[in-house]
Amino acid sequence: MSLRIAAFALVSGLLLAPLPTRAEDKSDLTLHGEITGRDNHTYKNVTFDVPAGVTRITIAFEATGKEDHTTIDLGLLGPDGFKGQDGFRGWAGGSKRIFTVSASDATAAFLPGAIRPGKWTLLLGIPNIRATAHASYTAKVWFSRDAATAWGPDVLNPPLRKQPGWYRGDLHMHTAHSDGSCLSQGNHVKVPCPLFLTVEAAAKRKLDFIAIVDHNTSSHLSDIRELQPYFDNLLLIPGRELTTFQGHANLWGVPTSVDFRVGSKTVPDWNTLLKSVAPLHGVLSINHAVRPSGEECMGCGWTPNPPVDMHLVQAIEAVNGTDSVRPDSGIPFWEKQLAQGFRPTAVGGSDNHRAVPILTEPDIPVGTPTTVVHATELSMPAILDGIRAGHVFIDTEGTTDRMIDLEASVGADKAGMGDELKAGPGSDVNVQASMKAPAGSKLTLLLDGKPLPDTATSGAIIATHLAGDGKPHWLRAEARATDGRLLLLGNPVYLNRPQR
Repeated sequence: MSLRIAAFALVSGLLLAPLPTRAEDKSDLTLHGEITGRDNHTYKNVTFDVPAGVTRITIAFEATGKEDHTTIDLGLLGPDGFKGQDGFRGWAGGSKRIFTVSASDATAAFLPGAIRPGKWTLLLGIPNIRATAHASYTAKVWFSRDAATAWGPDVLNPPLRKQPGWYRGDLHMHTAHSDGSCLSQGNHVKVPCPLFLTVEAAAKRKLDFIAIVDHNTSSHLSDIRELQPYFDNLLLIPGRELTTFQGHANLWGVPTSVDFRVGSKTVPDWNTLLKSVAPLHGVLSINHAVRPSGEECMGCGWTPNPPVDMHLVQAIEAVNGTDSVRPDSGIPFWEKQLAQGFRPTAVGGSDNHRAVPILTEPDIPVGTPTTVVHATELSMPAILDGIRAGHVFIDTEGTTDRMIDLEASVGADKAGMGDELKAGPGSDVNVQASMKAPAGSKLTLLLDGKPLPDTATSGAIIATHLAGDGKPHWLRAEARATDGRLLLLGNPVYLNRPQR
């Protein structure tokens, strides 16, 4: 990623590259059929075979005849029809024309459950077709089999925006599906807090994306399916917080079940867990690593035994809530990994458990801090790719407009946050950093974790040169308020240090 920095007032609209053409989703099956007036007030079974190994079925349905008031309702039956435990999989009537079912989640009106191989039935109900009318229908069927398509094909999850840019989100929050709570509407007693209140709070903060990461479960994913069409300005990313006795980690983009029982016979240690999720096409982040463990915060600190292979970790929650100003901030833990040669992306998350605040139990608001990701579009794959690549900075106070950026170049070669730049001995490394922050804020460059001399400025831009030495380094920028508190934390540009 090459970040072309000019006047920083323009950076929020920065376009880095043309959006790649999205490949058209190719269905696995296409079912065709006809109905006539004789089918009025009848049900038609459209059967299709589901092979072994399928984990999700997605169907998109189209029909002619609307001008004649022809109406076709939709349902889905598994191999046992109405008789088996998982046979009836839902009835949408005429309200849905695209829907999905899997073991972890389903479109509203449908039921999650195992996808068993065999003969499935798209059930058509015809409440109205005129006696002389004729209509045709097409049903496209997609089978998801692997981690890359586990959340479903693109046709099911289209991007909310197709423009590249900086997108602001919160990657860590909890709801009624784990330990999120709020006061009830009438009696004002503490109850499990419905997920929609968390989403509504994020929408009010004008966030672009959020990840709900209830502890060790995927029960909230069907709620996400239900809410996403309504919240069409806010991307809802499936996730969970893997909560163990030896530490916590967020796993985003993976809807399938994960055995989280670190210390058990099946998952003896964190490395076993990390290796099990590595093929699942998600992004994993170590959470609040410097928290205490024990009765004060059960399993919250990062205490894996044996130590983990950091090659299997893509991100670190460097800022949890407002801890950037506290001794238990995750920033030193993140920098320690950088110093050891790893390249985890620094992210932030509110860890909100109270979407509606409870005065007697104060909590960090949704969106504080905000993780800001440069992505090719506003979609789950693009946001996760941006995090993997390190095209990220953290706005610790969760504003709507603060920005920080960094670019380094040697000749025509340029690198932005998260990227690598070759800087051989004697090379001239041109560095530009910029920020949008309150007046008087200090912008600083740090090389290998140490502030560079004479690169702290209360202006919006730093332009300087470094002498390349051919050795590996990491260079990042940060912005602090006049009282010294951290406002913006940028991920590094890596000099002579490729991904390991």
